Amino acid sequence: MTYEFLQQYWWFLVSLLGALLVFLLFVQGANSLVGSLGGDDEGRRLVINSTGRKWEFTFTTLVTFGGAFFASFPLFYSTSFGGAYWLWMIILFSFVLQAVSYEFQNKLGNLLGAKTFQFFLVLNGILGPVLLGGAVATFFEGSNFLVAKDNLTELSPLTSDLLPQTSPVISQWANASHGLDALLNPWVLVFSFAVFFLARILGILYVMNNVNDADIRARARVRLVGSTIAFLVLFVSYLVHLLLKDGYAYDPVTGIISVVPYKYLNNFLEMWYLLVFLLVGVVLVLYGIIKEIVSGQKKSLTSDLSPQTSRNIWPVGIGVVLTVLALLLCAGWNNTAYYPSTADLQSSLTIANSCSSEFTLTTMAYVSLLIPFVLAYIVVAWRKIDSKKLDREEIVKDEAY
Repeated sequence: MTYEFLQQYWWFLVSLLGALLVFLLFVQGANSLVGSLGGDDEGRRLVINSTGRKWEFTFTTLVTFGGAFFASFPLFYSTSFGGAYWLWMIILFSFVLQAVSYEFQNKLGNLLGAKTFQFFLVLNGILGPVLLGGAVATFFEGSNFLVAKDNLTELSPLTSDLLPQTSPVISQWANASHGLDALLNPWVLVFSFAVFFLARILGILYVMNNVNDADIRARARVRLVGSTIAFLVLFVSYLVHLLLKDGYAYDPVTGIISVVPYKYLNNFLEMWYLLVFLLVGVVLVLYGIIKEIVSGQKKSLTSDLSPQTSRNIWPVGIGVVLTVLALLLCAGWNNTAYYPSTADLQSSLTIANSCSSEFTLTTMAYVSLLIPFVLAYIVVAWRKIDSKKLDREEIVKDEAY
C-alpha cells in the first residue's frame, strides 16, 4: 500500500460515510413534515415514533464522518470544523435538540409541552439537511480561509494569567462569519435546498415503508410529488452549473493549485466509472419515486385504502448513496482540490496536502477491515427493529415517543 493509494483509499471511505449520511437524513426529512404527514396527534406521534427508531443511526454516522475526517485529513478538520465553527455548532446543536426531544416530549413533568419538542424536531429536520448540504457545497464552491503551514515552526505567543503560552496557528478563517458566509453564495443555497428536498423524499418513502397507516400514506403521496419537483429543479440546475464551472486542480509534483475550466466535467469523463455511478444513482432515484407515484395513482383509481407498506425507499436510497459517492469522489480524486480557498488559491486543501502521515493511514487501513462486520450488525439490527410495522395501536397503548 503506497502513500498515494492510502490517500485515495481514505478519501473513498470518507466519501462513502458522507453518502450514507445523506441517505440517513430521511430521519430529518420525515421530521420536517411531521405535521403534514401525521395530520392529528396520533398520526404525528406515529411518524415521530417511526423516525425515533432510527435517529441514532444518523447521529452516529455524522459523528463517525467527522471522526474519520479528523483522523485521515486533519488539516481539513482544523480548517473547517475549527474555522467554520458557527456553521458546525448550529448543525450539532440542532442534532442535540433532536436527541433531547425524542426522549422528553412525552415524559411526565415536561414543562415545555410536547409541541415544543416536536417543534425542535421540525427545526432539526430543516436545519440539519440545509446546513449539511451547505457544508458539502463548499467542496465545489470554496470557503474563505487561509492556511500557513510555516506557522508550525513559528510559534505565536498567547497571554495567560499564569504562564505565557505558545500555540501554532496553521489555518484561520478570513472573516468573522466563521462559515456562515457560505450561505451568501446562491449556488451553495441551491445545493443546500436540493439536499433538503432529497431528505424529504427519503423521509416520505421511509415512513411509507415503516408505518402501516392508510391516511398517512395518502398524505405522503401528495407531499412526495411536490418534494420531487422541487428537488429535480434544484439538483439539475446545480449539476449543470457544476459541470460547466471552473474547478481547482493541483500539480502532484509541485503541489501548485490552479484554476481549470470544466474541471469537474473532465473528472467525470476521465474517471468514467464515477460517471456510471452518477447515472445509475440518478436512474435508481427516479425509478423508485416514479414507481411509488404510479402505484399510488393505481390504488386511488381502484379506491384501495388498505394500509400496505412500500419498499421504494431501497432503490431510491441506493441511488442516493451512489450519486453522492460519485460527487464526493469527483471533488477529491484526479488531482482535484476538494476544499478550495476563495481567500488564497494556494491555501486550498487536497487529499495530498491535508492528509495524515503514512503510518497513521496504514494503521487505520487495517482497522477499517472491521467495517463490513459493523455494517452487518447494522443490517441485522435494522431488520430486527423493523420486524413489525408501526400502527396506531402502539399509540393507544402508549408505547410510542
